Amino acid sequence: MPLVHRERVDRHDHPHHQLVYPSHGILQVSTDAGCWVVPPHRAVWLPAGVAHAHQAHGTTQLRTVNFASDAVFGRPAVLAVSPLLREVIIALTASDAPSARRRRNLERVALDQLHEVEELPLHLPVPADDRLRAIAEALADDPGDPRTLAEFGRAVGASERTLSRLFRDQTTMSFPRWRTQVRLHHALILLATGASVTTVAAACGYAGPSAFIEAFRNAFGTTPGRFAARP
Repeated sequence: MPLVHRERVDRHDHPHHQLVYPSHGILQVSTDAGCWVVPPHRAVWLPAGVAHAHQAHGTTQLRTVNFASDAVFGRPAVLAVSPLLREVIIALTASDAPSARRRRNLERVALDQLHEVEELPLHLPVPADDRLRAIAEALADDPGDPRTLAEFGRAVGASERTLSRLFRDQTTMSFPRWRTQVRLHHALILLATGASVTTVAAACGYAGPSAFIEAFRNAFGTTPGRFAARP
C-alpha cells in the first residue's frame, strides 16, 4: 500500500497477528502502550487484537503479512529485517499473489526468520500520569527543549525525585533514556523529509552533528547520512 507524506491509516485491529513493514519511507505505528517509528529494514510485530494506527513520513510503501497462529511475540515489537526476510515479505505482498502452496511455504520461512531476528529498542512508551504527559507533550512539540527534569518539575508541580520514579515505573526507562528515544524518533521523521544532518541535530537538541551522529549510530547501527541516502 503506497502512502503519501503524513497520510494516516486510522486506528483498527485484526483477529490475526500482523507483520508491518515499510519497504520504503518511515512509518509511525501507535498503540495504547506507546508508539514506534519504523525505518526501512525494520518491521513491527502486532499481536492479534492490538488496536493500532499508522502515519507515513515521506513517501512510504506499507507492506503487511498476516499470520493466523504462531505468535512470535506476545506484545508489539520492532524487529530487524534480514535480507531474506525482506525478500519473503515482498514476495508475499507482490501484486501477483503467490499460489496457496507457495504462500504457505513463504510464511513458514518468514516465521522461521522472525524467531531468529533481534527485537530493537525503538519503543516510546506513553506515560499515564498527567504530569508526565505534560512533559511528553512539551518534548513532542520541541524535542530540543533543554530543560532538566528538575526544571520540568517546577513547571508541572512535582519534585525531580517523584518524576524520576514515575518515569521508571510507567515507561521502564529513566528520563534521559526516554528523552533520547523522543529525539531519535523525531530525527527519523526529519531525515525522511529530507532535512540535513546538521538541521536534525539542532532540532533534536544535540550539542552538534557529531553528538547526534554517535547517538544515531548507537541506536540504528548506521550514520544518519547513510540512512538518509538509502533508496
